[in-house]
Amino acid sequence: MRTLLFLFSAALLFVSCRSNELIRPGDSLEVAYEKALNQFEEENYSEAASAFETVISIGRGTDIGQDAQYYLAESYFNNRRYLLAASEYERYAQFHPNSPRREEVDFKKALSYYNMSPRYRLDQTYTYQAIENFRLLLSRFPNSEYADEAGEYISELRSKLARKSYTAGEFYKRTSRYQAAAVYFDIVIDDYPETTWAERSLVDQMESYILYAENSVPDRQAERFEKALESYETYLQLFPRGDNRSRVEDLYDRAQQGLRQAEDSDSVAQSS
Repeated sequence: MRTLLFLFSAALLFVSCRSNELIRPGDSLEVAYEKALNQFEEENYSEAASAFETVISIGRGTDIGQDAQYYLAESYFNNRRYLLAASEYERYAQFHPNSPRREEVDFKKALSYYNMSPRYRLDQTYTYQAIENFRLLLSRFPNSEYADEAGEYISELRSKLARKSYTAGEFYKRTSRYQAAAVYFDIVIDDYPETTWAERSLVDQMESYILYAENSVPDRQAERFEKALESYETYLQLFPRGDNRSRVEDLYDRAQQGLRQAEDSDSVAQSS
């Protein structure tokens, strides 16, 4: 019986304390904000987000309302609800464009999209949004304290996009759709030349054109071997000391031989 009374009293005390932590009708704006901030500091981010939304609704246009908007975004970010976080960071930037927190907010918005960027095989909408927002940050704040970090994120995300296009080219090459393969390899070369995937794409593009030529009708072979040789010249310009140089030289010999044979066949056909 005594144990039951103790547990009942403890439960009442907990409910009472819990009730005092929540925003109640009649709380002043300052008290409501303090309660929301306490939830945030205790890492109760879901409760904090709800509390900051209440503070914003009653304190819009005030300094406290501005702070609450920032902490609402932070609550979503820390709770890994990145899409909501990005939206609230954007709202903060719209309403308070000259805030001292603007640089951090822009970075956190970009970082929210970065955290939503999926594996390279999946849809890359969030990847593009992350890159765009990191670039806007660097454009708006060229001397930003986040500049180096943002640049690293951009490089990482661009490499992911390059890998996605390279993998598509590799798939088409493996399934004997050589023209489509060459197109995707070209996307990597043109759009992501600084990534490690660009060199590999040039090599595979060259081989794709060779395979395309070898599997073409005789009167189209020469032009396709010539495309392979164009890829070879591009490789020498971009990667004169590339890791795949020996393979490229082998492909060059193969393309040259194929071109000579195709031209010889054309000459025989024209003379007969």
